[in-house]
Amino acid sequence: MLLRVRAAVAQLAAGLGAGAGAQPPAEPRGGGAGAGSGASPPAAAFCRPAFLQLTPEELRRADDHTGRAVQSPRDGRRRLPWRTGYAEVINAGKSQHNEDQACCEVVFVERRPSPRGRLMSREGCGELDGGRKGFYFHYWALFDGHAGSGAAVMASEKLHVHICEQLRDLVDILQDPSPPPICLPHGPGDPNRVSVAEDDGEVPNDAVPRFHLEKAVSHESLVIGAIENAFKHMDDQIERERGAQHLAGGCCALAAIYLMGKFYVANAGDSRAYKKIEEDDLKFPLIYGEGKKARMMATIGVTRGLGDHDLKVFSSNIHIKPFLSCFPEVRVYDLTQYEHCPDDVLVLGTDGLWDVTNDKEVAGVVMEVLTSYEPNDPCRYTMVAQELVVRSRGVLKERGWRLANDKLGSGDDISVFVIPLGGPGNYT
Repeated sequence: MLLRVRAAVAQLAAGLGAGAGAQPPAEPRGGGAGAGSGASPPAAAFCRPAFLQLTPEELRRADDHTGRAVQSPRDGRRRLPWRTGYAEVINAGKSQHNEDQACCEVVFVERRPSPRGRLMSREGCGELDGGRKGFYFHYWALFDGHAGSGAAVMASEKLHVHICEQLRDLVDILQDPSPPPICLPHGPGDPNRVSVAEDDGEVPNDAVPRFHLEKAVSHESLVIGAIENAFKHMDDQIERERGAQHLAGGCCALAAIYLMGKFYVANAGDSRAYKKIEEDDLKFPLIYGEGKKARMMATIGVTRGLGDHDLKVFSSNIHIKPFLSCFPEVRVYDLTQYEHCPDDVLVLGTDGLWDVTNDKEVAGVVMEVLTSYEPNDPCRYTMVAQELVVRSRGVLKERGWRLANDKLGSGDDISVFVIPLGGPGNYT
């Protein structure tokens, strides 16, 4: 299904996403590689998620469209943060490789140095990692590639780096419990606030408030803005490097960021965060067709995503990108407002899961599996992810992959994270 179209052309014209100018450095990850040998592979060479730590034999099995073996991090290998469960399986032959990618990281955001060597120290701004000031965020992301895996591989390696870069200017503000500044300082009588412009030495002589005093900017909105900017910078990087890295196609992106007690779930595509279409979206020529056959501009089945910079509207010379938005829809869940038990989880999945398994069925599988394991069993969330993948894939029969009710199973790549909501205090 499709996400809401939110005036992509207007967004483009308004120049949304303008953020920090500097791009984060390239940080290729490790892990197994699939096909390809000889010269040094490009940064976006096909691979499987590094945290799987697959052996060469396991990589061969993971690439087998006939057996479709489920892959998960194995016992004794590096456990994912919060005891997160993960499982994946390749498609039934629609593409050469598994075009899904996944990433799970704990990222340190270091405060950007002040040009004048001075920033106010605020309460709660801890000195971490040998005196560096900043904070950590936990990060999970799924990328569903189409027309190739290159964009998904690059996004899985770089999106969290872009998010980190966008958050660096917010370190002090986010750790200050008082509301963030919304205007330039009033004058010398306001010693407790330093704006970004002042810190850069760019305060004009006639500095005056730019907004009404009753206006407010929340910490939450600043994080959402940083995430949106990071998606835009990621999309820009894919566009810049698509030739050198041979990045055909694009990808849907679903990311969950845990930062200071809150989950920020950002969705650009049809991997589930939100899977909803409303009547106002069904206006030709933006959306044509119904259900799984619906296509934006009669060309592509999603309205948000990364990449696809070379894609043109069917039978025309019109580029799809002004209508295909890279800006995610971001929802926030405040963990501090509720108490969570070990059976409370957040499930992230690509459309290979959601196309054949609805919310109620996913909840049933979660409860069925979790009740079979002790609350402190570190493998219970991986077992949930595996069971969700297996039930959505089905069993290979004479008439193809079939579910337990004999309906057609998912022939798509399937990737699933199961994240316990107990928080880092309980799962470290």
